[in-house]
Amino acid sequence: MTNYLLRHAQAFFSSLGGLARAPIASLMTIAVIGVTLSLPTGLYVVLDNIQRLSRGWEGSGQISLFLKRDTGAAAAQKLADKIRLLPAVAGVEYISRDAALAEFRRLSGFGAALDALEHNPLPAVLVVRPDAAHAGPGALESLAEELGRRREVELVQLDLQWVKRLRAMLGIGQRAALVLAGLLGLAVLLIVGNTARLGVLNRRDEVAVIKLVGGTDAFIRRPFLYSGLVQGLLGALTAWFFVGLSRLLLSGPIEELARLYESEFSLSGPAPMAVLGLLGLGGALGWLGSRLALRRHLREIEPD
Repeated sequence: MTNYLLRHAQAFFSSLGGLARAPIASLMTIAVIGVTLSLPTGLYVVLDNIQRLSRGWEGSGQISLFLKRDTGAAAAQKLADKIRLLPAVAGVEYISRDAALAEFRRLSGFGAALDALEHNPLPAVLVVRPDAAHAGPGALESLAEELGRRREVELVQLDLQWVKRLRAMLGIGQRAALVLAGLLGLAVLLIVGNTARLGVLNRRDEVAVIKLVGGTDAFIRRPFLYSGLVQGLLGALTAWFFVGLSRLLLSGPIEELARLYESEFSLSGPAPMAVLGLLGLGGALGWLGSRLALRRHLREIEPD
């Protein structure tokens, strides 16, 4: 067991030495891998922030109950008290007909026209705020349907179309991120595989001598596999750096825009588990790319 670990340690440090002996080529390969991996990672971060922001929007959804004109203030308050007892409701605000008219007069600018009316045309309204656990589109639709069956209610207004559209767009974005990640993952395989192929061709004579003295393919490819693994890990770290730098450059303008909308939203980076997944993916792609390239090229090299 000790000899096995020592051989792997020797192959690992030998791969590091090989990367250090060609610093420019190694840095260029790592940079290309970093740029390639940073694209799907950045898209993932953008989608994650949009989802986090949309959860706040969904949580502020409200249901407006327009009451029948013959519903008095006492009946409206009694209905509001009943609705407050529902487990899916966090609060109910009663807006009387006079208060609704005053608000419409203030916001519309049609004060003179409203003064010409003999009667108040606006109904009383109950604004229902759902509980956070029942703020999803499906739960809101069920609650609105239940409240609309009350005999005092004339009309129920619930605008969920924008939420559904946003979720559909986020679904498309997630699918696009997966497709982009697959294509760029294939690009990383080709980059690392080509690097490993060039390394084997440059050491063709050495590989042939090792085979001549009884060296196995596993022994020969071990340093190349570690080299691909290290390049993939360093490329993933570079991608993380690029994404963090982009977030740093964009966070100021985004926070300033959020303050203009009276929001405390701030751009967040990838979660720790996402960073670990990125490192694992980079290392796995580097290792796999080297292995796939070496499988064919090592068989082509035979001692004379």
